[in-house]
Amino acid sequence: MSDRVSYVYAVLREAPGLGEAVAGLAGVAGGPVRLLPLSGVAGLLLAVSPVSSEDFQEEALKRHLEDLRWLESVARAHHAVIERLSARTTVLPLRLATVYLDDERARSALDAQGESLAERLSHLAAHVEWGVKIYVEPSASPVSEPAGPAGSEELSPGRAYLRTRKAQRTVRDTAHRAARTAAERIEETGRRYAAGRARHRVQQGELAAAPGENVLNDAYLVPRDRADEFRDEVSRATEGLDGVRVELTGPWAPYSFSTPPDTAEPVEAEPAGPAQALRGEGPPAGRESGEAARPKGNAVRAKGEPGEAAARSNSPAGNERGAET
Repeated sequence: MSDRVSYVYAVLREAPGLGEAVAGLAGVAGGPVRLLPLSGVAGLLLAVSPVSSEDFQEEALKRHLEDLRWLESVARAHHAVIERLSARTTVLPLRLATVYLDDERARSALDAQGESLAERLSHLAAHVEWGVKIYVEPSASPVSEPAGPAGSEELSPGRAYLRTRKAQRTVRDTAHRAARTAAERIEETGRRYAAGRARHRVQQGELAAAPGENVLNDAYLVPRDRADEFRDEVSRATEGLDGVRVELTGPWAPYSFSTPPDTAEPVEAEPAGPAQALRGEGPPAGRESGEAARPKGNAVRAKGEPGEAAARSNSPAGNERGAET
């Protein structure tokens, strides 16, 4: 087996300027990105680059998926390629870490799905993805104890504690009700402007970089010419509501709305079987889309990153395009 394998980023349509877009473009591990034509359907291309087979063998990949630095490096490079291509044409992102033994095997596997890929690309044409998160942020200020009736005895420490806890729960419950109201407003906006919605798992623990409790993590597929209207209405979703915040990110390539093929070969075996690729959250990824490759799945997703993809994949620092309200 060769010490190099083919890493596939996306399926895309031919368009003017693509050759210029990939000229000098470095992909994962610095490999040069190239465009391969599919033979089954005219006008479809694969974006690929060579990577070390050692890093993408099954056992090695399992270890890498526990290494956030490695994931971040791969996700940033993957996302940079997708962003460069999507500026020129409609792109169908594949999952992070989708590899084939060589270019011809990649071409053959994806040629077999050429018609369905072309149909999906047609559906995604002239659309972009927007990520929408809702965070509950109950007041961080200490909750004052309600005053007792005049002349009442001072509360014992135990009763004072219980009263304070009750007041804190009230604040939290109020914030969660506000979050539900904001979610309803956003869903109504989506019904008016979006062609699709993908729901991702909320971010918790180490993956939740933003303050507050993430209670909604969705992606919307929006026509490019309606994006400003969608963004403006979502940004107003929290008007008149306390203790809740909306984070809007995009526009992104449609990570969460691609349906990546599941036919990549494991590097260790000569033929067939699905590649051990890092999958999205379920889209859009997405990216999910499962979010297909949203570098962002949230294992390595930076604020403003696309979709929750394979570790809305979900965006590299310096490429942040998020807006908060």
